[in-house]
Amino acid sequence: MLKLSDVHVAYGQIRATQGVSFTLEKGETLALIGSNGAGKSSTLKAIMGMASYKQGSINLDGHELKGKAPSEIVRLGVGYSPEGRRVFPMLSVQENLRVGGYTLSGRALRARMEQMYSYFPRLQERRNQMAGSLSGGEQQMLAIARALMSQPKVLLLDEPSLGLAPIIVQTIGQIVREIQERESLSVILAEQNANWAMRLAPNSVILALGRVVMAGPSVSLLNDAEVRRAYLGT
Repeated sequence: MLKLSDVHVAYGQIRATQGVSFTLEKGETLALIGSNGAGKSSTLKAIMGMASYKQGSINLDGHELKGKAPSEIVRLGVGYSPEGRRVFPMLSVQENLRVGGYTLSGRALRARMEQMYSYFPRLQERRNQMAGSLSGGEQQMLAIARALMSQPKVLLLDEPSLGLAPIIVQTIGQIVREIQERESLSVILAEQNANWAMRLAPNSVILALGRVVMAGPSVSLLNDAEVRRAYLGT
């Protein structure tokens, strides 16, 4: 479904990623693990066309993404929920979803919105409420629902647990798993919360200083003493 090969992202003289390579299969959930500054967000932004990369390639289902605008990448089947949620605070829940569904119109748009409300009943209860007045957990649900409105093949989630209470984090995880199974989505879950993400995703890629340092089945990595010491604090 998605293949990254030797991707180098730089912001001026700052090298954010240095040769990141991994593959994502159809229907797979992959955890992208690393500390702050490891290159997780830059990797997702490169996939979305929001960060340029002069070296390397990103291929989505046979389409090379280099040089494509984010709007075109959305139409090819990628949805993105950014770090910090970044909902439109002065728009209602319903209006935020309409923004996410700009690739749809008429009956298809209304049907997709109702689908999101079935996944996130709390959003339906607050459909006319301003997004900026929602709780952190509700805003995260809205950010994910907005990313799903375009009916993506691949969903990119950047730090969805950031700043949320543990019980809300578990709820978000359950919802993501349910949606992934229902829609056969491929999901990349970029997280500092390694323990949670690696238990949610069957496979993991660990980044450090912009490089892939380990990759494989999450269960094996969770049982690796070096991984537990470096990323799980145990």
